Amino acid sequence: MRLLLSSLLLAIAPAFAQSPPEDAHARAVAAGYKALTLCSAHFNAGRSQQQVEALELRGIYPEYDAQVRALQATVDARARMVAVAFDDAMPPRIAAWRPNLGCAQLPIGADAKAVDALPRFDTAAPDLDGEAWPLGERDATGQARGDAAALQHAVAAAFDTPQFGEGTATTGVVVLQDGRIVAERYRDGFGPHVAQRTWSVAKSLAGALIGVAVRDGVLDPMQPAPVPEWQQPGDPRAAITLDQLLRMSSGLHSDTAGNRTDALYFGGATVAEAATGWPLQAPPGTRYRYANNDIVLAIHALRAKTGDDARALARPFTDLFWPLGMTRTRAETDWRGGFVLSSQVWSTARDLARFGLLLQDDGVFDGRRLLPEGWVRAATTPSGPQPDDRDFGYGATLWLLQRSPGVPADTFAALGNRGQVVVVVPSRKVVIVRRGEDPAGHRFDTAAFAAAVLAVLD
Repeated sequence: MRLLLSSLLLAIAPAFAQSPPEDAHARAVAAGYKALTLCSAHFNAGRSQQQVEALELRGIYPEYDAQVRALQATVDARARMVAVAFDDAMPPRIAAWRPNLGCAQLPIGADAKAVDALPRFDTAAPDLDGEAWPLGERDATGQARGDAAALQHAVAAAFDTPQFGEGTATTGVVVLQDGRIVAERYRDGFGPHVAQRTWSVAKSLAGALIGVAVRDGVLDPMQPAPVPEWQQPGDPRAAITLDQLLRMSSGLHSDTAGNRTDALYFGGATVAEAATGWPLQAPPGTRYRYANNDIVLAIHALRAKTGDDARALARPFTDLFWPLGMTRTRAETDWRGGFVLSSQVWSTARDLARFGLLLQDDGVFDGRRLLPEGWVRAATTPSGPQPDDRDFGYGATLWLLQRSPGVPADTFAALGNRGQVVVVVPSRKVVIVRRGEDPAGHRFDTAAFAAAVLAVLD
């Protein structure tokens, strides 16, 4: 093993000119972006390095784009590891794959020997493919009620046409009606069993995982979130409730609003380091601010409440994914086992369609109740401050499309960066999943696509 790692390090050691420390750190973060993305796409999804560099690693955040393209990556298939060199004086950035938990990146400065200490959950996922849909893959498709030809045309228009967003890159669409797949299409290189990063759709998965814990009596969403780092006497953050975290109304300051938590996502920091230390900026429950940290903190609190790290690592799979038949979904952690469940989940379009069915049917899946009765209604009901600069309202980890033309008032969605979409229309028994790799600055029009699909279904 050590000979392999040594050979890997020698293979990725180009000379780097000396540069200011801040430039070196920016390169380290860019290298982490490349190492983690390539590791996850290759080992979770089976995508080749060439494919990933041509799509998943193009059109990313502008400040990292040129560096990510220039930095050289080495994939070690035997060790299931990716390394990206960025500085002569430092070890490369390394991301390593594990069963179920996908890829974790090591902190900046760690060498490959640290891979052996990464947390693991190696229990094999159940083999459910032979079971009937939605738990398995058998009899998954059905006939659309409505204009089937027009439905296929609407789905085709989402691929490489400007109808729903100039310059967007759709990789997959699945449409469910009455619980069956009535339309499905993929870009070359993708398919029903090819996973992609969910980005912030993971937040909605996190909300459901919290819901399962509430069902089991482990957590109470209206009580203060049990974040261990906030329990010192006099810490005002101890008053923040779990519900406020799920609704993005914690009042916590963060470096930027929106989907940027670079130290955690790409810099090798841990959840405990990166998310727990931010101070209050507003009284809890009085201000909406979209923040990755709020959802990361909710899952961090669940981990602390669980008390047992082995149980905590198993929980997303045994409590949510596998009961939904989501056996090809991976939830990734930091290098100390903290789930980055605000973004770093890799899942297939069909697995996300299964999740949509759970939400469509008020937390019941395939006849089994997984979420507390009324949980989905509460999660799709606005409460407290709302976003004032978005077309959609916000519930608890779910976006509300009630103001969108052409969709029923009960429509809601899980949304993520680069065009990840799960639209749920309970009143029409319709779920629409769209996967994408949209370049920065190009937005897929979720509401317009949903309206186009719904218009041709009965």
